[in-house]
Amino acid sequence: MLSAGSVRAKNAKNIILLNLLDACFGCLAWYATGWAFAFGDPSQLPESEGGGYAWTGSPFIGHKYFFQAGLDRTSYAIWFFQFTFAATSATIVSGAVAERCKFECYVAYNLLLVSFVYPVVAHWVWSPWGWMSASRTQATASSGYVLLFNSGVYDFAGDGPVHMVGGFASLVAARVLGPRIGRFDAAGTPVDMPGHNASLTLLGVFLLWFGWYGFNPGSTNAILGEWVGFSSISAAIAVNTTISAAAATVSTLLVSMLHQYLSLGVVVWDLIIAGNGALAGLVAITGGCAFVQTWAAMLIGFIAGLVYYGLSKLILHRLRIDDPLDAIAVHAGGAAWGMLGCAAFAAPNMVEDWYGPYPGAVLVDGVYSQSREYGFIMGGSGALLAAHSVYILVIAAWVCGIMTPFFLLLNRLGLMRVPPEVEAMGLDISYHGGSSYPHERPVAGSNGSLRLGSEAVRASCMNLIGCSSFLPAARGLRPNVAGMPRSWGRGSCLLAGLCCLCLKTARRAWYSTARRFGSAAPAPAEVSDAAGHKHVHAAAGHPLGALMTHTACCLLPL
Repeated sequence: MLSAGSVRAKNAKNIILLNLLDACFGCLAWYATGWAFAFGDPSQLPESEGGGYAWTGSPFIGHKYFFQAGLDRTSYAIWFFQFTFAATSATIVSGAVAERCKFECYVAYNLLLVSFVYPVVAHWVWSPWGWMSASRTQATASSGYVLLFNSGVYDFAGDGPVHMVGGFASLVAARVLGPRIGRFDAAGTPVDMPGHNASLTLLGVFLLWFGWYGFNPGSTNAILGEWVGFSSISAAIAVNTTISAAAATVSTLLVSMLHQYLSLGVVVWDLIIAGNGALAGLVAITGGCAFVQTWAAMLIGFIAGLVYYGLSKLILHRLRIDDPLDAIAVHAGGAAWGMLGCAAFAAPNMVEDWYGPYPGAVLVDGVYSQSREYGFIMGGSGALLAAHSVYILVIAAWVCGIMTPFFLLLNRLGLMRVPPEVEAMGLDISYHGGSSYPHERPVAGSNGSLRLGSEAVRASCMNLIGCSSFLPAARGLRPNVAGMPRSWGRGSCLLAGLCCLCLKTARRAWYSTARRFGSAAPAPAEVSDAAGHKHVHAAAGHPLGALMTHTACCLLPL
């Protein structure tokens, strides 16, 4: 819904199909290699057999259970849950390349992300063998240290594997693919290209917000835990998720309004910007949702809205990268800030509720000899900030280092971008059997866009009085109205409508009078245009009817 509403009507089918196939191709890729690379680690032996591991896992990548070979059925639940995360990382990219990307390119990058790029990052942070994981122990540490900077990375629900992977891949894809035709004028100034349905866009935001409660609280994977009841952790996560999204929506709406007021002198409450702000708040709290208190979650969300808005303007106006859904700013920007926010506000008791005591710490008089690292604003040492900073930089290097040559190769082979004529006509008509709105008439020369607003009013009035065939000529008489206030356009449409009614009444009176006095006034002629649409025209033998028709056609475009 979010993607469909954010693109133009002529490309709605295409983006919906891509979102559907994200789940399909993603499932196949996750089945083949994704799970194996992410969680293909040795299982712990039972206590009767020593309690160790049958073989040594890798800190970089998993290497077992390809095509689920040897995978116990008790792991299917987590397999399915992790598949949804993997598919989401690929879905993010489809928004950044919308309206101009070839289907072959989409399939290729989807398979690469889900089968290899995402699983490796997931292994780093979520596998007990991963080199950045905070779940490592002395038994799983195979690289000379236990925890990175003595803390590891606290990424609870996927700021790195899901949102930074998808966001940085979107950045590379949109940069290589280039902007949509007409997105920038000759001077490099962005030209507005709004989506065709704000209602669909906001419906998508609400559905995502609701679904986030499955991602964040659902990532506990249980109700009861070894250290504390997971139900209390899930409840705290749900509260943090909600308040972060709410604060981000408000901050984005306010900064957008203030920017518009200072720039143009008008107050604009932008609905689409507010929706994207909510998503940025949800993304930002994803990594640290289990480790920060409610007031910190609100602050993280509020700042996330500002970060999103600033990055969105930077990417479009300075870098001139065309991202129809603002996926880069929402996901890469929101996730990076979220990990830094977690490093600042992580509370010590909440960290240990989830991860348990520090690996190898000894309990002395009810106190462990070494505690977990926590946020530097909360009194921590800054080690967590160092770990999270490395986390962000390494993911950016990993994703960009793989996806940049990949997209450049596709572009070189001509497999990345649709031809200009196809882009202008719309991908729905070109590739998907017709428009998503088959009952709507496109405006001539509009390449499949819908007839909306005052254009529709003028066209309807033309058909009403029988002069639609004169519309192109009438447009030629239209004065230059660039910069005309919008209210003038509404007024002119209202005036045109009143003129139509008066002229139609006069024309009917003319024919009625002619028939009453025995004049051989022919009836109005019904003709069809090239498109097969019927129109009623005044007969050429009646000067008054012809005069009325021509006069109306000259007035209506004004």
